[in-house]
Amino acid sequence: MTRKKVLITGAASGIGKSAALRFSSEGYDVCLNDIQSDKLAFLVKELSPGSHLVLEGSYADQTIIDKGERLIHEKWGRLDVLVNCAGLFQKTDPITMEIEQWRPVFDTMVNGCVLISRLAVKFMTAGGRIIHISSIHGTRAEKFASSYSMAKAAINQYCRSMALELADRNILVNAIAPGFVDTAMSVVDGQNELEGQWFKENYIESHHLPLKRAAQAEEIAGIAFFLAGKDSSYITGQVIVADGGLTITF
Repeated sequence: MTRKKVLITGAASGIGKSAALRFSSEGYDVCLNDIQSDKLAFLVKELSPGSHLVLEGSYADQTIIDKGERLIHEKWGRLDVLVNCAGLFQKTDPITMEIEQWRPVFDTMVNGCVLISRLAVKFMTAGGRIIHISSIHGTRAEKFASSYSMAKAAINQYCRSMALELADRNILVNAIAPGFVDTAMSVVDGQNELEGQWFKENYIESHHLPLKRAAQAEEIAGIAFFLAGKDSSYITGQVIVADGGLTITF
């Protein structure tokens, strides 16, 4: 059988790395995209054997998108799955910050989401799956996270719109909205928020997080693998929340 092909952004760490390891272990050829070239070089050696590719650079940069199009065309000629895990968080003040300071987080994730999706669709001539990693921030608010939250909300709506636009081409488009995940993005201002007293008091000792722990990146990658498989063939335009029950509580 022809091996399936998956393009994963943000592949150097966190959910993206876990997704790359999971898909390769399940027999996929993986194209790794990230701005961290040194980590990509190590990761590609960790993957199960296959015809893997490396696309270094930002998925929000049109020149990198063009490079990726040439690479996939020359090496694979097709694509079955896109898992867009790349993300960026910076504290933003929606009132006082200059617009040039406020926009990078929003622009990177929203523009990147659109550009990488357009690239993937070109190679999904026999149908496919597009999966974006969103966040519960897309429907919840937190101080100093306005541009990040707005970007995630935009990605959620983009998934719904693209699910409608691409349904007749048998391309299913969904998003995953995690809550707390134990990754490098949990480190804010040099401190891992999952190890602090604030997290312990609010989410482990109280009732606000029913499962009383952060997710592991492998758990979110597992949902992405499910959405890429045959058992999710009637799911499209959805935002799958995976937050340990956080958003069901008062």
